[in-house]
Amino acid sequence: MKRRFVILDGSSLMYRAFYALPLLTASTGEYTNAIYGFSNMLAKLLQELQPDALVIAFDKGKKTFRNEMFPEYKGTRQKTPEELSSQIPLLHDFIRFYGIAWIEQAGYEADDIIGTLATQAAGEGFETFVVTGDRDALQLVRENLKVMLTKKGISEMKIYDEPAFLEEYQLRPLSLIDLKGLMGDASDNIPGVPGVGQKTATKLLAEYGSLENVLEHVHDISGKKLRERLMENKELALLSKRLATIECHVPDVKFLSEEYVVRPDRKGMQDFCRRYDLRTVWKNYERLFPETESAELPVAGKEDSLPLDYERLDRPEGLEELAAAEQAALAVGSSGKAPFFDVSGAMLMVLPRKKLFYIPKESALWENVPDILASLKEVWVFDAKRLYHEGFHCQKNFFDVSLAAYLLNPEASDYGIPSLAEEFCPELAIPASFSGEEELLAWNASILLRLGETLRRKLEAEGLCKLYTDMELPLAEVLAVMEENGVYVNREHLSRKSEEVDAKVAALEKEIHLLAGKEFNINSPKQLGEVLFDDLGLPPLKKTKTGYSTNAEVLESLRDRHPIVGQILSYRLWGKIRSTYLESIDELIDGRTKRVHTSFNQTVTATGRLSSSDPNLQNIPVRTEEGREIRALFEPGEGYDGLLSADYSQIELRLLAHMSGDSGFIRAFLDGEDIHARTAAEVFGIPLENVTPDLRRKAKAVNFGIVYGISDYGLSRDLRIPRKEAAEYIHRYFERYPGVKAFLDAMVEKAHRDGFVTTMFGRRRSLPGIKSSNFHQRSLAERMAMNTPIQGTAADIIKLAMAAAYRNLRKAGVASRIILQVHDELVLEVVDSEVEQVSAILRKSMEHVVELSVPLLIDIHVGKNWAEAK
Repeated sequence: MKRRFVILDGSSLMYRAFYALPLLTASTGEYTNAIYGFSNMLAKLLQELQPDALVIAFDKGKKTFRNEMFPEYKGTRQKTPEELSSQIPLLHDFIRFYGIAWIEQAGYEADDIIGTLATQAAGEGFETFVVTGDRDALQLVRENLKVMLTKKGISEMKIYDEPAFLEEYQLRPLSLIDLKGLMGDASDNIPGVPGVGQKTATKLLAEYGSLENVLEHVHDISGKKLRERLMENKELALLSKRLATIECHVPDVKFLSEEYVVRPDRKGMQDFCRRYDLRTVWKNYERLFPETESAELPVAGKEDSLPLDYERLDRPEGLEELAAAEQAALAVGSSGKAPFFDVSGAMLMVLPRKKLFYIPKESALWENVPDILASLKEVWVFDAKRLYHEGFHCQKNFFDVSLAAYLLNPEASDYGIPSLAEEFCPELAIPASFSGEEELLAWNASILLRLGETLRRKLEAEGLCKLYTDMELPLAEVLAVMEENGVYVNREHLSRKSEEVDAKVAALEKEIHLLAGKEFNINSPKQLGEVLFDDLGLPPLKKTKTGYSTNAEVLESLRDRHPIVGQILSYRLWGKIRSTYLESIDELIDGRTKRVHTSFNQTVTATGRLSSSDPNLQNIPVRTEEGREIRALFEPGEGYDGLLSADYSQIELRLLAHMSGDSGFIRAFLDGEDIHARTAAEVFGIPLENVTPDLRRKAKAVNFGIVYGISDYGLSRDLRIPRKEAAEYIHRYFERYPGVKAFLDAMVEKAHRDGFVTTMFGRRRSLPGIKSSNFHQRSLAERMAMNTPIQGTAADIIKLAMAAAYRNLRKAGVASRIILQVHDELVLEVVDSEVEQVSAILRKSMEHVVELSVPLLIDIHVGKNWAEAK
């Protein structure tokens, strides 16, 4: 049998572990969630792989030999959060007490150490596994060398050998560096060839084999634009390939298997876990390295073990015990992507007996499961929206632990069952591995029961039950139905628009080069900075360690200084639209339905707003021509005549008026006045009829800025006016609307006192930064204290309105249906004969969902596509 060597990408997995779990702290106040996550992953790997040798590689410093080749390399990476960086020394101690060797080398990345050791070990005949969250490592795949890539947080892994890589990429593993040379890598700020995506790059490499061959045969490539891009960016492509190539010959790094044997320090680990209250970490360690007389960490109370023995039901006689149950926990096995899941079966833990039953989908009992669940008093579940896609329609007796956990801690990064178990049931040990899917489902059902009981008590204690039952749970079904409905995208129009945008980007590129007086790479911050500040003499507003800053804020402030700046901003915008929407939407059109099925995320934002992904429809530019052109691609599908948009009118300002109780603000809305014109009249001290469009524009910026806690600096930047003038606008605003000032001050005071703020409906948002000694963190928390009650309440209202509209449309039996929700807008596919009836239903559902001191109004428009309806 081959000996086995495992090497972990410590830097990558540490980040994954940190973001996979909510922030956890020891009694000392030190953050520990990255240690928890890393421990769970490590224990699972050791249990499953049982390596003969193991080592962990880390990055050392931000500067490597790649930065000498390309200073902007990884230049877009955000600074490591303090909550994570503070755990790095703890992680090093944890690894030391585990008895695992770890390596870092100045001037090189962890990838390079991994490449060096892994290829040496594979060459010596070791069965070698690289464990990482970074796809760059896939280039290392070869004989004896596999890559285990994290799929979801750190709980799931996919193993890549050569056939698996070929199946996914249609290329050899080493071709990944050629692929990156062509398409670049935004996460590492590797430029690649502008305008070349993965699909085009894969096609070129399939035909020519390597980047060098592509460039050598560039004149044989069809497509004038593509040829030009490749010729103009030849050196950039070759540089990008070098940047993406893992160095497999790092000096002084040698594979010596005997040095990488795990040698645990039991006493050291025990003391470490005691100090940082890491009970689950200790249990993981003890299972791997047991001792006859166990030195247990002190645990308050008695731990209950979770039952994993289950009975497999596939005959009708088994229904008797299920039908006699009062409550149940439900875990469903499935694969695939929403909304099309392939279900394998369901595990039920029934109460009061606490007995587990597994029902495979092919069982004769399967069709009875939904009726059984509906008859129970309560069913504990995870992700009710997903369950809907799996055939279990959302019911009032469902208790969704993920939604409950979200309400209790809306800033967590993961609401998966392992993470929830870590946070809310820390006394329970998470198994390092399971023998199969059915045993995993048994554990999930068991832990769902424990989580459900715990989270219900917490919801009751914090007054969040009504928010859960009246808002979040009913919404899950609405979102699931919208995801299944999808939205039709005219592929012919999409293709034509892609060609138009390609031409527009190319024209902008030529115009920019003409204005600059030379050709250069517009996507290179270094070259762009040299053109703007050295060649054209524009004032450099900000410098970074690698040169001039050319971020959006800097360019916006220079827009009036030279025509090239506006063209560059337009070039960036259209480039983003091309990559973010046109290219991605084409890949996301489902082959069966001819529609895009976006995912609506209910547990992502801290304010309670929904978000969407695959594609993200929340970020389409609002009220711009560019945004209209993207929206025009969304059309009614077969059987429908048009799209209808129902959009709340100034909902956040109306809520500010209601929640502040300011009489002047309220009166303006009650009288049906133009609120921005009224604000202009008040702030600038002029009659309403004398308000000019420019003054109204400024007042509008003040109105919306106040909602978001804007500063005089922020307003001066938005309006391009002196900071002193902006401060005067804000001062006058609060003089004219003293109730608003009092309300905002009260929210900040509440946050300082309680550590959190709430919406009208009781949704909480914790603001730990409010007590920070750091001025910037404290100021940010104070702004959140001002805007969260308004934004969060607006989010709550649109959720209630969606559920009401969905119910009322179904009750009316109309064919028209909701397909999208974006910010304060609902989009429906409608039949012409139903427009008047549907409009009336929406007005009733949306305008009267809550009674305020000012009217809630919606604007309704119908069109042949989303742009016309908007």
